Amino acid sequence: MNKSNNDFKPELSPKEMLELGVFGGAYFKTIPKDLPKAWFKNARLSKTGKPESELNFFEVNASQPLKVWQEKGWINPVDPLGWFQWYCRYFQGRRIEDEDDRQIKRWRAMNRHIAQVKKGCYSGDLTCRRKQRQALLHWAIDSRKL
Repeated sequence: MNKSNNDFKPELSPKEMLELGVFGGAYFKTIPKDLPKAWFKNARLSKTGKPESELNFFEVNASQPLKVWQEKGWINPVDPLGWFQWYCRYFQGRRIEDEDDRQIKRWRAMNRHIAQVKKGCYSGDLTCRRKQRQALLHWAIDSRKL
């Protein structure tokens, strides 16, 4: 790993994220074969295959469609579903130096959202900035603690 990535310390594992409720329960259409089935045992998953806001921890939609991510060039073909797919594989030990650096840089950019929640909300007020808090959960940042 690049030494500059030593600060990459997500607060939530992929399993914890799935159990809390992220991506409306519809990030993966089916459970990927390369991920542990145990991660999905208590996951909040959409029965329709379409995102359902009520499955998210904060019960709001905080996602953009995959098409938007593709148009912005945020998708690498090695992880065609995006950041969370990359994070799941990274969490399991896969390393791709340039891609890891790129994704970790994107993760760091979430600091501005952390600062906005801290500045605009009373500590522990989970009703404040729910969409931003949900987005932070999507990036393995435990916004319940802010």
